[in-house]
Amino acid sequence: MGNLSVSFKGRFHIYLTGGASTLTRVSVRLLPGMWSFSVSELAIPGAEIGRISATDADLGENAKLEYTILEGETGETFNITAMSQEAVITLNKPVDYESRSSYSFSVEVLNPIVDPRFLRRGPFKDRASIRVAVLDADEPPRFSRSKYHMDVSENCPPACTVGRVSAVDPDTGLTNNIRFSIDPQSDPEALFRISPETGLITTAMELDREREHWHNITVIASQRDNPSQVSRVVVGIETLDLNDNAPELDRQYSTALCDSSNAGQVVQVLRAIDRDEGGNDSTVYFSIPPESGVALNFSVRDSASLVLLSQLQPLSRSPSSTLTLYVPLVLRDGTSGLTSTGTVTVSVCPCLRGGAQAVCLPQQSMLPSPGLSTAALLAILACVATLLAVSALSLSLRRQKRDSLSPLEEDDVRENIITYDDEGGGEADTAAFDIAALQSAPRDGTAPQSGVSTSDGGTPRTSDRPQGPGGPSLALRVGEFLRLRLAQVTFDPSQPPYDSVQVYGLEGTGSRAGSLSSLESDGEKEDWGVGLEDWGPQFQKLAQLFKNREKPPYVVSPYAP
Repeated sequence: MGNLSVSFKGRFHIYLTGGASTLTRVSVRLLPGMWSFSVSELAIPGAEIGRISATDADLGENAKLEYTILEGETGETFNITAMSQEAVITLNKPVDYESRSSYSFSVEVLNPIVDPRFLRRGPFKDRASIRVAVLDADEPPRFSRSKYHMDVSENCPPACTVGRVSAVDPDTGLTNNIRFSIDPQSDPEALFRISPETGLITTAMELDREREHWHNITVIASQRDNPSQVSRVVVGIETLDLNDNAPELDRQYSTALCDSSNAGQVVQVLRAIDRDEGGNDSTVYFSIPPESGVALNFSVRDSASLVLLSQLQPLSRSPSSTLTLYVPLVLRDGTSGLTSTGTVTVSVCPCLRGGAQAVCLPQQSMLPSPGLSTAALLAILACVATLLAVSALSLSLRRQKRDSLSPLEEDDVRENIITYDDEGGGEADTAAFDIAALQSAPRDGTAPQSGVSTSDGGTPRTSDRPQGPGGPSLALRVGEFLRLRLAQVTFDPSQPPYDSVQVYGLEGTGSRAGSLSSLESDGEKEDWGVGLEDWGPQFQKLAQLFKNREKPPYVVSPYAP
């Protein structure tokens, strides 16, 4: 036996029992009750209202259920959709609390597949009553129409009435609580105005149909006590046409005429247009002003054809012989009487041979000779001028930079202080002079024959006379060198015009007896006394002292008494 039970969430439950486990053979029994739902009047179509469900102990296709909304007060306001053994009730149309506050209807559930052997056991379906309450909400204003269509004549002076919109508060049914305005984005040129209280739309300036035929603006209605409640509606305004445009030539006419043409020949067929709506259906009259000088030679027929009245004077047969005539025309609208003017350019030229059609002789070419055009020449000149200006500017900037880095020739160089962040090498710096020249004096006391090199490449020399053992001492020779160097710096124009300090290092050449220092010793033990005996009688006493000791603790001067 199988079981089928229908359970409506809430107050209503339906249970079906009996039957085999694989066959539906049980009749449906309905339990008394009612299921209630609620929906806001602001709900949009498609919103879910509630769900009902049923259970069936059968398996497979025998457990399939179908739900149906029976005929009632709902019409097509609600819809029900089966989802397995559950059904969803949705809103199909908007509801209004002020129009109707509740809806009642029935829902039927059944087994679509029933074994014929068990049909006699009763219907395999059941019903439930559903009540849906509509909840009141603060609704925005409601316009009397979903879209408005209005019209206004063009050239109507400002404040011309266009039409009126109306709206009502659906909650109270009043209209005095509504405020109207125009969305600025829909009317960027501010062509229209609206009364906030009455909704009357007027023009703010004259309209021109030929410029814009339709104007679509958006009107906003809002509640005064709750400005957040707003509604919008589109208002289409059509600009009605007035016959305010005169006819005019459809294009600029230029034609040629043979100088040998006969009177009555058609020179040009004319056509006029009228920009007003339906203006092309009215008759347009062409005429040549009587005061014009060409009125004696040309005329316009009723068929809007410009014709030649009298034969023109023949021109010379030169290809350059041409005559240009400007024929003024007056166009008048036969309905409104509006007029306009136009001009037809007629070129009179000698013909190749007489005939009805003007075939002018080929004229001399007026084109410039092959080469560069005037525009090209001007462009080249402009480029050259630009290059010259850039070059001059570059040279000027370079000259200013050079002048800012070097002192002017006429300025006194002593007034220019140049600071160098350089640190000298001190006494150890011997790159500024050749110290070898100072140390080149031989031990025998003879003067050096070569000059002493200076830092600037000069070669100041000492006296050329030979210096023997009895000549000037080394100190005198160094002093002479310094005096020569001072004289060279003072009087030589090629030397720098500022004072300089030269530092020279001079080491003595030593005594005739040689060095007494033990630094020149090779470190081997030697007989000090034997070495001193070779120096002469003055060192005999010192030699005797060294013989008595292995190594002398001090050095005794040879000149000691």
